[in-house]
Amino acid sequence: MTNIAIMKPVATDNRDKKEKVFENLKEQNIEFILAQFVDIHGAPRVKQVPLDSYHDIVEGGAGFAGGAVWGMGMGPESHDLMARADVDTFCRLPWQPNVAMASSDLYVDGEPWPFCPRNNLKRMLGIMAQEGYTLNGGFEPEHFLVSRDEEGKVRPWDPLSIDTQAKPCYDFKGMCQSMDYLQDIMRYGNEMGFGIYQSDHEDANGQYEINFDWTGAVHASDRLVHFRMMSGQVARKYGAIATFMAKPFEKMTGSGAHLHFHIADAATGENLFPLGSEEVDWKGLGLSRTAIYYIGGLLKHIRAITAVASPHINCYRRIQSGEFVYSSASGYTWTPSFASYGDNNRTQLFRCPSPNRMEDRSPSAMVNPYLLLAVNIAAGLDGIRNEIDPGDAIMGKNIWNLSIEERKELGMILLPQNLMEAVEALEADGVVKAGLGPIAGEFIKLKKAEWGDFMRHVTKWEVDRSLTLL
Repeated sequence: MTNIAIMKPVATDNRDKKEKVFENLKEQNIEFILAQFVDIHGAPRVKQVPLDSYHDIVEGGAGFAGGAVWGMGMGPESHDLMARADVDTFCRLPWQPNVAMASSDLYVDGEPWPFCPRNNLKRMLGIMAQEGYTLNGGFEPEHFLVSRDEEGKVRPWDPLSIDTQAKPCYDFKGMCQSMDYLQDIMRYGNEMGFGIYQSDHEDANGQYEINFDWTGAVHASDRLVHFRMMSGQVARKYGAIATFMAKPFEKMTGSGAHLHFHIADAATGENLFPLGSEEVDWKGLGLSRTAIYYIGGLLKHIRAITAVASPHINCYRRIQSGEFVYSSASGYTWTPSFASYGDNNRTQLFRCPSPNRMEDRSPSAMVNPYLLLAVNIAAGLDGIRNEIDPGDAIMGKNIWNLSIEERKELGMILLPQNLMEAVEALEADGVVKAGLGPIAGEFIKLKKAEWGDFMRHVTKWEVDRSLTLL
């Protein structure tokens, strides 16, 4: 089957390209197209149109009522929000082979809409390109397969009752039980152009991780969104629910979307993270000064970035400090609560597995990838422009075994421990807000409303602890 998920340019004339994509869709017997974009949360929104409407959605766009969608900066009186399909992203849905999908950019009255997360990331990439750089990366989405019992309680999906180990990471039996699901995910994902090269059973019962190849920032974001869409549909085939909730179970590890990234020369594509031939290895990691300054910017702004990397209340169940870094599974939550950078060990927030990239281990599986990469660019460019020194790299230390005092002595910053704390940090950080553009105001307003709604609820834990305390 011909793969047109991330198409290479087939002609210098854009109209010729559009026509060749249309012919390709007809050859694959596509009957319907999903014009897809994301809201401020990163949740996919779609309209289904017949193939005959292809030219409408690539020229003008599919129409939406923007006021019906979270965070679009629109009300019921607003003009139509038009989702214009990106012709380089059309792909056939392997589980629904008569349907193709395309990522879309949002327009209003013929102009790019600044509240569109994908448009905003393109804006930040444009700023980055003016300074000679571009951003490449790939996400590692963790997720759970779960089911509901007769009482509606959520449990890890375990139809054979064999995924019960205290340390289930890489477990053979657990993997075998889910092998058909994971093979479908890898096969379908690669038909869609994801570049999936491995999958595994993760640290919690019912938890899995998928690894993608490198690509540009926009397509890396598209892949994560489309992967989450795909996994939800494939899981249904096996009687399971795929969830990207950050921490669905109290006594198990949470789910992240680890980001491997580097910056490259915008003109040549050369990776600028490895040490240059004439450079001194400043921090002992084999990284260039450009890479170190970029990391310096990320660390300087990390508390504000956390609001975007962990955008929901439940996300902060992953990044608690102190005794809460331990879990009942492998013994660790595998999530940083303090900001650090250093060598190839998973207790770092920014881990250097190789001089060609860094891994950010903080993002939640619930992240909106377009927003995260936009603020990554804003903070990283601030680091390069102002030559921000992140301090000495932390080498050979298990950060989780250090006391809070030792971490602070090493210059580590405690990440926000709840959503409101992170949002307040974002509100005070002009650089990170600029990375979101007008989306920043919508994001802050929605997150404060989420926090306010949460605080009105009384939990069973509170009642059990306080009802007869005094």
